[in-house]
Amino acid sequence: MIHPYGLDRDRPFARLRFTTFIVGTVLLPLLGLTSCIFISWFFHFEEATKTHCKVSNYLPSISASISLTPERYIWRFCIGLHSAPRFLTAVAYFTFYRGRFTKNCVETVLSYLSLVCAFSENTGLLLLTYVSSDESYGIHKKGFMVFIGSALVHMMITCWLWKVINKYSVSREEMKSYRWKKRLFVSSVILCAAAAGFFWKHNKYCQPGIYTLFALSEYLVVFCNMAFHLTAFWDFGHTEVAIAPPPEEKHF
Repeated sequence: MIHPYGLDRDRPFARLRFTTFIVGTVLLPLLGLTSCIFISWFFHFEEATKTHCKVSNYLPSISASISLTPERYIWRFCIGLHSAPRFLTAVAYFTFYRGRFTKNCVETVLSYLSLVCAFSENTGLLLLTYVSSDESYGIHKKGFMVFIGSALVHMMITCWLWKVINKYSVSREEMKSYRWKKRLFVSSVILCAAAAGFFWKHNKYCQPGIYTLFALSEYLVVFCNMAFHLTAFWDFGHTEVAIAPPPEEKHF
């Protein structure tokens, strides 16, 4: 049907390949974080690497690097643009799982839990982003804990669901996606444990360089998280994101 003003109501306003969409979504926090770390290390080294016990430290933590100026504004800008596509991707996965697990009760419940964890992870990221450690350490810490906890649970559930999918799949992309999801989940658990250990050791013994190892572990945890979300490149490689008008109502 042709609209009176010359617009085809059934034609999308814009189309974008999902692979381009997901790469752009992941590049935003990647570029934002690396920029903040570099600027903090290069221009604000003393302030970004100082510790409460004043021992030698050579890398800024993520919390320190995104709490300085102008780093905090770069990070907030990138995460602000990144958050909406992340919510959309979570819904896309939920829709995909519902189509795959219509008759599987356990996997259906896990699909709902995966959606909740994805939303919780993104909300925690927004909270720790827009409330810096300098402004309110308690709220920033809670946001970080929600982000990490939700991310690990989300990864675990996703790996379970894709294990089931791969039992009945012959798709090379789906098999590759599952293998990388498992590797990144295991790596994230190990790196989180290492980061927690280094953080505890630093606070307990205040040894030089230990906080640097914590910061490095923290970087790798976040990079693994980004890479995990990038596996959507294989999961939705043949789909598109479209902006279209709502269907026209029919009156009888």
